[in-house]
Amino acid sequence: MLILDAGALVAVERSSRDVIALIKRERLAGRAPITHGGVVGQEWRGGGRQAKLARLLPALDVVALDADLGRRAGALLARSRTTDVIDAALALLAQTTPPGAAPGGSIRALRSIPLGWLDLLRCA
Repeated sequence: MLILDAGALVAVERSSRDVIALIKRERLAGRAPITHGGVVGQEWRGGGRQAKLARLLPALDVVALDADLGRRAGALLARSRTTDVIDAALALLAQTTPPGAAPGGSIRALRSIPLGWLDLLRCA
C-alpha cells in the first residue's frame, strides 16, 4: 500500500514522474493510495491552478482525521516527543495498513516508535 504525505501531493503538482509512476503502479494493482484529510488540507488551495491535484484526489483513499485518529496521533506524539500531528496520523495509517511506502519529511522522527514496516521515500 502506498501512503502519501504532503510532499507527494506537491510532487504530483510538479509533475514528478517518479511519484506519478508509484501512484499509477498502485492503481494498476487495484489499490488506492492512502492519505488523510489533514494532508489534503496542507496542500489544497482550490482554483484552477491545482488541476493535477484535483484530478488525483478522487483516486485516493482519503481517511478522515477524526477524533479517534487525532487522539491516537496525540499519544504517538507524546511517545515520540515530536509535534507534527499530520505526520503522526500518517504513521498510524502506515501501522494499520498492509506494508507500503510513505514519502519522507518530518515523519522520519516517528521511526523510533515501533510502527511495523515503514519505508520512506523522498519526494521533494
